[in-house]
Amino acid sequence: MPHPTHPTDVTHRLVATPAGRTHLVEQGDGPLVLLLHGFPESWYAWRHQLPALAAAGHRAVAVDVRGYGRSSKPPEVDDYRMLDLVEDNVAVVEALGERSAAVVGHDWGAAVAAHSALLRPDVFTAVGMLSVPYTPPGGPRPGEVFARLGDEEEFYVSYFQEPGRAEREIEPDVRGWLAGFYAALSADTMPAPGAPDPHFRSPGGTLRDRFPSSRLPSWLTERDLDVYAGEFERTGLTGALNRYRAMDRDWKDLAGFAGAPLTQPSLFLGGSLDASTTWLADAIDAFPTTLPGLRSSHLLEGCGHWIQQERPEEVSRHLTDWLGSLAA
Repeated sequence: MPHPTHPTDVTHRLVATPAGRTHLVEQGDGPLVLLLHGFPESWYAWRHQLPALAAAGHRAVAVDVRGYGRSSKPPEVDDYRMLDLVEDNVAVVEALGERSAAVVGHDWGAAVAAHSALLRPDVFTAVGMLSVPYTPPGGPRPGEVFARLGDEEEFYVSYFQEPGRAEREIEPDVRGWLAGFYAALSADTMPAPGAPDPHFRSPGGTLRDRFPSSRLPSWLTERDLDVYAGEFERTGLTGALNRYRAMDRDWKDLAGFAGAPLTQPSLFLGGSLDASTTWLADAIDAFPTTLPGLRSSHLLEGCGHWIQQERPEEVSRHLTDWLGSLAA
């Protein structure tokens, strides 16, 4: 019997993109909605939204971003620049026989969705961001900013940026590490306030030292964890981690867009217990300037980082309402 959260009425396909190939999962007919996952996930992060969006009259397409799953994994860090990820998305739209799409992303996918809309407004006519609010290009070099965080402790982004180091922590036990990482950022299993922050690494320690290990979050079944872990056990983590390693390259590439707003109709959804929304509260406050086309913005009370999996029905309802407003 299929797992109840694993969509069965979907089409898997591989399409040619600048990455080489992009794997996508498609359900429904109607206006195209491109769904972009974050770290460390896959198309499967959208398993609840695919049928919901299809039922609402949309052609919902969730991709494996380059470096993940069944999509190509180019070898160089330079291959994971934001410019390249945007071109992958354009190629997916074209391969599906469409000229335009709404693009929605979570976590890193939110940043990729935002920059797809910024760089190719001719293709991406509306943009939704989950968990990570839009911050325009510009400002200090990211690597320098992250290196200053945490005093003696090391911020996870800086830890991920050194090639090979995080792989050595994660790859000997991918399933266990993922379970802990997902639990650390989930509302019902995250460390209590005042406990050591799992976004930071103690000197000489690992990130996993601070992850909860007693149980899975309520949104994640053993079967779901098998799906995620199986992909990363097969592919390794380097492709996924290379996105973090390309951030300073993006800073140079996008210098000409410093401070640029997103003018398309937009949506933001965040969790009130997610560090991404509390750390970036100033970015949310700046939405009247940075997202002049914002039509829908909601902080889900008591929700953590994995928003579309922790609150699938609520997120699907916000998405379908927003997408419906685009045609009004």
